[in-house]
Amino acid sequence: NPVEIPTAVFDGLETVQESGETNMQDHQAVEVIAIRMGYPETAQWVHEHQHEYSEGLFRGFVAAE
Repeated sequence: NPVEIPTAVFDGLETVQESGETNMQDHQAVEVIAIRMGYPETAQWVHEHQHEYSEGLFRGFVAAE
């Protein structure tokens, strides 16, 4: 089952991934890029939920309604 995350966080992760600037497994780089791209809530979520983030990399993410 995919990991449920807030829509704003999902949007930020999708944008960072589409940029191709980093390997998504590098959570610190994801945080930095998310902030630079205007997604501070994504950076904060990744920082505060590292276990769930790692799980989501393998199981996928889905935006919570």
